[in-house]
Amino acid sequence: MIIPPFLKSGDRVRIVSPAGKVPAEKIIPGIELLRNQGFDVLTGKNVFGQHFQYSGTDEQRTADLQEAINDPLTKAIVCSRGGYGTARLLGLLDFSALKNNPKWLVGFSDITALHSAFNKLGIASIHGPMPGFFIQNEKPSESFLKLLSFLTGQIPDYNFAAHPQNRNGQAQGELVGGNLSLLYSLSGTLYDLDTDGKILFLEDLSEYLYHLDRMMVNLRLSGKLEKLAGLVVGKFTDMKDNENPFGKSADEIIFDAVKDYDFPVCFGFPSGHIDENMPLILGTEYQLSVYSDCNLKMIANG
Repeated sequence: MIIPPFLKSGDRVRIVSPAGKVPAEKIIPGIELLRNQGFDVLTGKNVFGQHFQYSGTDEQRTADLQEAINDPLTKAIVCSRGGYGTARLLGLLDFSALKNNPKWLVGFSDITALHSAFNKLGIASIHGPMPGFFIQNEKPSESFLKLLSFLTGQIPDYNFAAHPQNRNGQAQGELVGGNLSLLYSLSGTLYDLDTDGKILFLEDLSEYLYHLDRMMVNLRLSGKLEKLAGLVVGKFTDMKDNENPFGKSADEIIFDAVKDYDFPVCFGFPSGHIDENMPLILGTEYQLSVYSDCNLKMIANG
């Protein structure tokens, strides 16, 4: 796996909107905060555009992202937000420039489509906060400060409290994953993840519990759970139920899907659609230890 060069002061960062439209006032403070760290921050032509629910047409959104991919001076591509629409661009993009000039991709949620594409290219990427999450209570958020550390090569270990549904053990492997709905939608495509021997990370937002069960059944039936090294479960936020209750919580649904395997499982990792959205470098080797507490440590830097 290729680890893109870490950033230094003066490096160029491009902001793009490959999915939903975003109000300028929501992300401009975060963009300015990034600029204040000494980076040369450029915004795509359609970052604040609007085409129905998107920030632009497929072609406009692709053009912004392609420009960022092709620019040899750009060291990181930060997505403005998720929403829906990133997967629509995968067949339009030319990723070939990344082979000789890899750069960081930052985002989460719908941006999982691009993380999966980068994984297929053999390039690590950062599942982490986007500009709307950079400021909290008029101060740089903890997730932004962690992201800044990641981008500049200071990778922290994570230690967090044990969860009652954890399964103890230790694992080592490449970290892959992201938003479960996006991974499910890419199943059977060119961007379908290989999970064998990997540590899988999952998060999601505002899904019906029965549909979460459907997606986990898909992972099980497609063999994506059978040979996992480990599972890290992030936040499943604002989940919904039918009038007739499904009968299980999100964590219970996920545990039920993996109950027949013996790899370690860690619930409650602080990542996903929450203010405390801690970044992770997908595509790199991690060590996962689940005992009295959980420890997630990156052990390879390329």
